[in-house]
This record gives sequence, structure tokens and C-alpha cells, in this order.
Amino acid sequence: MNGVVMKKLRSLVLRTDNSVASFLIRVSLGAVFFPHGAQKVLGWFGGHGLFATYGAFTEKMGIPAVFAVLAIAAEFLGSLGLLFGFCTRIAAFGIASVMAVAMTLHYHNGFFMNWSGKQAGEGIEYHLLAFAMAVYLVIRGGGALSLDGVIKK
Repeated sequence: MNGVVMKKLRSLVLRTDNSVASFLIRVSLGAVFFPHGAQKVLGWFGGHGLFATYGAFTEKMGIPAVFAVLAIAAEFLGSLGLLFGFCTRIAAFGIASVMAVAMTLHYHNGFFMNWSGKQAGEGIEYHLLAFAMAVYLVIRGGGALSLDGVIKK
């Protein structure tokens, strides 16, 4: 029975088609999230690195440690998973979860990004777009040129 469950689970995680649309969405979302994850983990792109990010999440923002680790991992490891198409559904689910939380934190700033600098903060349009892209990938899989497709074969 355990072997059957594992086979079904593996099939669900790795299942994908050869869609170019899924490939483009997957790589685009991964490319957008990699710098965000690298800021948090490696301190690249003007970020503060893993320990400072973890401290800011847990101490300043009051996020429980387990959720801070999951959010950081979702952005960094999830972006890499998307770029390579490895465990796409899991990576996309992590990013969708982060974006769902981000929308709850930014909804009071309205819909639009703060392009003019006249708002108190950023609206949810970016988060909503990233959330929708991630949900698409959870449903469809990684598409063409994904490691999921190679492993599944």
C-alpha cells in the first residue's frame, strides 16, 4: 500500500505536459522570484542575507520561526525549482502561499503599485499577478523543458 501511495504522490508532483505557455510562466515567475530569494538568503541584490532576514521576520515582524523559514525557502528554493522545472507544483505552491500572505499585508494600500510615491505603501497588483501565475503552475505543472517532465518519463 505504501508503494502505491508513493507512486501516486510522485505522479502528482511530477505530472506535466509539454506546454510552452507553462514553460514561459514557470521561467518568468522563477526569474522574478530568484532575486527576492537571493536577497533573503545570500544578501545579493541589496538584501541583508539569511540571518538578518530571519531575525527581521521573527523579531521585528513577529512571524513564527517555522513560517519565516518556509517563506524564505519558498522564495529562494522555490525560484530555483521553477527555473529548472523541478518539483514545479511544490515550488509554485510555496510562492502562491507567500503571495497570499503578502496580499493580506498590503491590501490596505489598495490595488496599485506605488509608482508615483503618493501611497503609504505598495498595493496588491504585483502579489495578485504572482499568485495567479503560481496557481496556474500548481494546476498545470512545469510544461516544456522541465526536469519534472524528464524525471516522469
